[in-house]
Amino acid sequence: MSEQNQTKSGIINAICAYTIWGLAPIYFKLLQQVSATEILMHRVVWSFLLLVAIIFAMGNWSTVRAVLKQPKTVAWLGLTAVVLAINWLIFIWAVNNDHILEASLGYYINPLFNVALGMIFLGERLSKWQGIAVLLAFTGVAIQLISLGTIPYIALALAASFGIYGLLRKKLMVDSVSGLFIESAWLMPAAMIYWAFFLNTSTSNLLGNEMQLNGLLIAAGLVTTAPLLFFTGAAKRLTLATLGFFQYIGPSIMFVIAITVFHEPLVFEKLITFACIWTALVIYSLDSYRKHRANKKKPRTI
Repeated sequence: MSEQNQTKSGIINAICAYTIWGLAPIYFKLLQQVSATEILMHRVVWSFLLLVAIIFAMGNWSTVRAVLKQPKTVAWLGLTAVVLAINWLIFIWAVNNDHILEASLGYYINPLFNVALGMIFLGERLSKWQGIAVLLAFTGVAIQLISLGTIPYIALALAASFGIYGLLRKKLMVDSVSGLFIESAWLMPAAMIYWAFFLNTSTSNLLGNEMQLNGLLIAAGLVTTAPLLFFTGAAKRLTLATLGFFQYIGPSIMFVIAITVFHEPLVFEKLITFACIWTALVIYSLDSYRKHRANKKKPRTI
């Protein structure tokens, strides 16, 4: 495949991944009668089973076995599994309790949160424009705190949990499919124990549910893994700088859905917060693009 076709394929994969993540609230809204913890349990169970099928189909068990031979990596994946589960739970709860706008804000904040994490834990230095972007994001949150007397806890929790997850996974250097499979394997026993002994709701017994509801619950595995596979395909074909420009598709779709489909109120003070974050992201993206262009122009050394 030529480099141009590789790039086209990467772009299509990136758009698919972030579009599915952006449309995810519509799926979770269809399960509004099911509790967030129960949906999380189904997400773990069906993701695990689907990943088993995918790894069999791809013939990737050798890659998984290679990771399993590294006890430290497997232990760290146990920690990332917990962080990921927390992120999933917060997101599901936010969607089903009419906080899609705040979830959208969380994923807008995430790239800027990643910059702060890189500075704190990886010793990365902020450029002048990155510093301005982070300061603008902080200002947006401060405005909401002062004007409404509330902190966007959901947005900050989503940004923090996903940022920490990304930081840990970056240091582990494990491929996405194998990593998610081992994370799901860590969570699977807890999910099954919860389902068997602690879950006692009107929807917990699949034999007593309508086929449509069961289909939606089982689809949790597809909703989880499909965008990840698209993302992996994009990451293989695009530079991280290029891929970064697509990450705003998801929260932008969530923002539009929250206002137009589910009619969540966007008060003026929250709009100012969003405006600060959007401005910060424009500055951050332009600075990233400038650096990317500068690196491409540098002469290669042999």
